Amino acid sequence: MGLFSQFADVVEWQETRDDVIFWKWNEDEIKKGSRLVIRPGQDAIFLYNGRVEGVFTDEGSFDIASDIIPFLSSLKGFKFGFNSGIRAEVLFINTKEFTVKWGTKNAVSIPAPGLPGGMPIRAFGSFHFKVSDYDRLIAKIAGVKKQFCVDDVKERVMAHSDQLLMKWIVREGKDMFHLQAYADEIGRGIAQDLDMEMMKIGISITGFQIQSVSYPEEVARMQQKAASQAMVGDMAKYTQTAMADSMTAGNGSHMAADMAGMQMGMMMGQQMASQYGQMAAAASASSSAQSLDQQTSGTAPGQTIPNFCPNCGAKTTGGKFCSNCGQKLV
Repeated sequence: MGLFSQFADVVEWQETRDDVIFWKWNEDEIKKGSRLVIRPGQDAIFLYNGRVEGVFTDEGSFDIASDIIPFLSSLKGFKFGFNSGIRAEVLFINTKEFTVKWGTKNAVSIPAPGLPGGMPIRAFGSFHFKVSDYDRLIAKIAGVKKQFCVDDVKERVMAHSDQLLMKWIVREGKDMFHLQAYADEIGRGIAQDLDMEMMKIGISITGFQIQSVSYPEEVARMQQKAASQAMVGDMAKYTQTAMADSMTAGNGSHMAADMAGMQMGMMMGQQMASQYGQMAAAASASSSAQSLDQQTSGTAPGQTIPNFCPNCGAKTTGGKFCSNCGQKLV
């Protein structure tokens, strides 16, 4: 029996993984009555004898004989009716943008003054890519592979990322200990170089982010110590920061509360010492004034002159004898 009596086939993406960049349908012949199914986020490329015959980007279900064949380059005049169908291949392309996490395989040694071996750092982040050139992708990859996955692209990117990270850090000439502040600039430079490299296989790098930069443990401890010393050097600022942290964290920040209490204790101690000094100075001044009065009046310590004369009752004037009757007063 001819192909007209055979059951219709469906040509569609049969791979279920979401990390597949392209998948090639080449399991059977395309027969009379076959339909092509293109889902959202997919493009379909017809290949015949290794050549691209047509690219279809509209989603939907299409009759291959009536909707597809008339648009193919070298198969426009092909008439179904042979005992064998068209031995063509259909390459399905995932058109979405992929996001992939990356990280330095080993510590990257960045040249630094005073460090002959450089400063070893590690970095982590993510990059984005999508298929942009079908001809290059087919010529370099799809011609010999049935499918191509995200890990295949990640492997190629990681082969270049460490060297490009070093290149753009050195090129920007940024402060070695504040690389995170310049992560956007460095990431844009790396993305440009990676895009040029990956375009060789039809892949476009649409973004490259550096989310964190880490230093050796010894360097990190020195940074923390220096920051702590700088903070403690300004106790008022440290106390305000600790109290703010305590208010933000609720009851969880015991350290902030302890530091605020310690500062208040220091302030109270200073006030008490100041008050004690003032009291001592006042007592000393009072004693000196009393001694001066005694010396002026000629009285001995412990002796006092009565306000009125015990003999005549006249008011005394501060002398040893009454000015009215001459009575000795002390």
